[in-house]
Amino acid sequence: MQRSRPNGVLFWPILTAIVASDVFTKWLAVRELEDLPGVPHDVIGEYLRFTLVYNPGAAFGLNVGQHSRWVFMALTIGALLILGRLYLTSPRGDWLRVTSLALVCGGAVGNLIDRIRHPLGVVDFLDVGVGDARWPTFNVADMAVSTGAFLLAIVLWHEDRVQENTKVGLVPSELRHESGEAS
Repeated sequence: MQRSRPNGVLFWPILTAIVASDVFTKWLAVRELEDLPGVPHDVIGEYLRFTLVYNPGAAFGLNVGQHSRWVFMALTIGALLILGRLYLTSPRGDWLRVTSLALVCGGAVGNLIDRIRHPLGVVDFLDVGVGDARWPTFNVADMAVSTGAFLLAIVLWHEDRVQENTKVGLVPSELRHESGEAS
């Protein structure tokens, strides 16, 4: 398998853009909303509101007690190591895999920065829904992680299917080559 160094032309700018936009929007949210945390500010009626909250846990308010901050920092670092390995083993030019990994890593780094910087937890401020039917408040990093994880699941599922079909001879050699398989 070829090394993924040329994939950095795509990976690093995406990761940097996600981290920069996440850090900036969180800074802006804290600056503008810190006087009234937890109070919704309508942006597009009740459908999109800015509501400053600090999440000491993980996605959807998952919390493991007083040590959540440290537990989730360690889990994030572990996840970044695994994602780094996936990146390093990515075939050259596999733009969807590289993009998905950059999104997940960028979002993970953005939220990790918050965990280190804010003892109260990760800054969340995007509040969407209708009336009392609200999605849990989130941020740019959360959007990147969710989108990237969804894309990565599709990529890995496709790679697994190609590999299975290659074993039984169902995939033409052109497709094996495109997916990183030897022909």
